[in-house]
Amino acid sequence: MTALRIAILTHSTNPRGGVAHCLALAEALCTLGHEAVVHAPDPAGAGFFRDAACPTVPVAARSVGGTTVDLVRTRINDYLRHFATPAACDFDLFHAHDGIGGNALATLKHRRLIPGFVRTVHHVDRFAEPLLAEWQDRSIREAARLLCVSRSWADWIADDLGTRADVVGNGVDLSVYRWEPTEADAVLRARWGLGAGPVILCVGGFEARKNTFGIVQAFARLRAYHPAAQLVVAGGASLLDHSAYRARCRAALAAHGLAVGAGEAVIETGPVPQDDMPALYRIADVLAFPSWTEGFGLCVLEAMACGTPTIVSRQPPFTEYLEDSDALFVDPADPDAIAGSMAAALAADTRARLRAAGRVRAAAHSWRACAARHLDAYAACARTRQESIHA
Repeated sequence: MTALRIAILTHSTNPRGGVAHCLALAEALCTLGHEAVVHAPDPAGAGFFRDAACPTVPVAARSVGGTTVDLVRTRINDYLRHFATPAACDFDLFHAHDGIGGNALATLKHRRLIPGFVRTVHHVDRFAEPLLAEWQDRSIREAARLLCVSRSWADWIADDLGTRADVVGNGVDLSVYRWEPTEADAVLRARWGLGAGPVILCVGGFEARKNTFGIVQAFARLRAYHPAAQLVVAGGASLLDHSAYRARCRAALAAHGLAVGAGEAVIETGPVPQDDMPALYRIADVLAFPSWTEGFGLCVLEAMACGTPTIVSRQPPFTEYLEDSDALFVDPADPDAIAGSMAAALAADTRARLRAAGRVRAAAHSWRACAARHLDAYAACARTRQESIHA
């Protein structure tokens, strides 16, 4: 394939799974000989959460107060200002990974500044606000080609929209996510006041989709048998407002007598720098990830690559790419089952089995292979652009 110049659009420069996916995908595309440039609105002017081995463009973005609708509308308009001229649109194709970028590209298509775009659907949110739901729907329906990171969401698109979506999967960088300990492990343990443990890690902050409340309930049960156990709630950078759900989780922690803070039973880290994540996985005894809705669950592969036993929901997408021997599967609605799996993962024989199986599973998912699965869709959209130029 002729080398392509690809504009990849994501919603944020912060450490979220979709943003991490875009950076790693672009890096892999560059190793395949293409120029993939990741764009994201950057209201803080701080750039992306990690250095990347691919071109990046932090898009000038306005500060926003008010509702989520106000925020999303502003971010769409930030993109429209950035791509307002033909010169700014000088790419062979455009690839959006969320509703913000997808809506901006749909508008650019109607303005005849671009011929079309590719859209990856990581997952579909259920919005109570009609305008957010409308924007999400438009960003999917107006795409020339659709991609998904898991089969379950590709099937949803086929069933609900009558449209085909190709499955491209996900990857993990084994040169970054390694299970050999480093000096960073001890530094991070001291920073957050982590003791002998066991340490339970959940990733994604206090968010309903991540089932943090269920994890809190399970952790409270685990503490009856492991009174020194600590729960680390990592991440939480999001465009959506999760304050009510976070307050519910914090109230549950208080009701169980679980203090929050460095060295306490529960540590809320907020967004974690990329360089710290491998160490955080390694010092955790278990990754608890019994989420309700995921596109793929990238942190599962990252944890496995670092030798961390993992608990996941017995439902797609986890049942698509994991075997029963790779992780401990639970009903996300059952805190007792989650607590039981936390305890089981601490047993020496189970832990050894999960660590070995997880390393093998992670090694089977490379970003290079993921990038290669994008090329047919890219080629089709690039041909459309060339045809529009010569029409």
